[in-house]
Amino acid sequence: MHDLLSRARSEGAPLIDDDKAVFVWEGESAPKLYTDATGWGKDEGITLTQAAPNVWTHSLSFLPDAYMEYAYMNEEGRWRDPFNKRLITNGMGKMNHWFNMPAASHTGLTLRKRGVQRGLVTEHKIDAGFLVVGSQRPVYLYHPPTNEPVPLLVVLDGKDYVTRAKLPVIVDNLIAQKRIRPIALAMPQHGGQARFVEYMCSDSTLGFLVRDVLVLAAEHLHLLPLEENPGTYGILGASMGGLMALYSGLRLPDIFGKVISQSGAFGFDLEGSESVIYDLVRNVELRPIKVWMDVGRYEWLLPMNRKMRGLLDTKGYSPIYREYSGGHNYTSWRDEVVLALEAMFAP
Repeated sequence: MHDLLSRARSEGAPLIDDDKAVFVWEGESAPKLYTDATGWGKDEGITLTQAAPNVWTHSLSFLPDAYMEYAYMNEEGRWRDPFNKRLITNGMGKMNHWFNMPAASHTGLTLRKRGVQRGLVTEHKIDAGFLVVGSQRPVYLYHPPTNEPVPLLVVLDGKDYVTRAKLPVIVDNLIAQKRIRPIALAMPQHGGQARFVEYMCSDSTLGFLVRDVLVLAAEHLHLLPLEENPGTYGILGASMGGLMALYSGLRLPDIFGKVISQSGAFGFDLEGSESVIYDLVRNVELRPIKVWMDVGRYEWLLPMNRKMRGLLDTKGYSPIYREYSGGHNYTSWRDEVVLALEAMFAP
């Protein structure tokens, strides 16, 4: 038996050798390998190399604290890695495999701590009419365990942050540990296949947030009044949601004075013309907003986030900017959002 195959059967896959992750496949042929580090487009798969009869391999180097997701695919679909039982949803009905490099660590704040008071999470449905695709949209509200008025954080892709990032649990634990002030959450879900359109710097989505989501939140949550506390609220989003979060802060800084953009999708242009987000930063007077940006070192959005960070710096926004050793996934965003909340809502 080939040594790599023997090791994969006993150790699992990928094999970790110093800074390398060695992927191993057994079979007469091998599907292509797709990872956070190489992109997920149909033409971006890696062809494994035949190391011996029925043994195929490929090695990739990563930083010591990297967390990565991957999948095997060919024209017939996805194939499970028989040497790796660690699976996680990709949020689109498929499962990815995952692994940690030796120094990787993850937040423990997604676990319920004994004695920690829980905020109240409720689910609502808004009839937003023409402002959103399909007119109706679910919204999750979180009220922290306090009777005092609190600032609001609007969370785009709300259901994903509730179920995949465990955001209400994280907020409960951060409040209990006095690492952030109590905050409320309003978490509207996206429009499914319409998500790209709704989050592409859309004033219609802004109208939905202001006319419907904020009104719903004010009815059910004990919030600091915006009239007396302009810019106290925040907005959080990942990927296209990260783009929409920054757009929201630039357009309505008196409401969304705290912007948390995770892996913001700032690179979509029109026939060589940059997104309107760049025009807003360059040409509109400096807005009174505080900006957090984080992005993975192993994702295709890294260059555009570096570009946006540089532009924001040049214009005087001085964003808090972090690059983490990971890719485009909710495990990474879940870990990073802890730091973002501490920076934006310090006690």
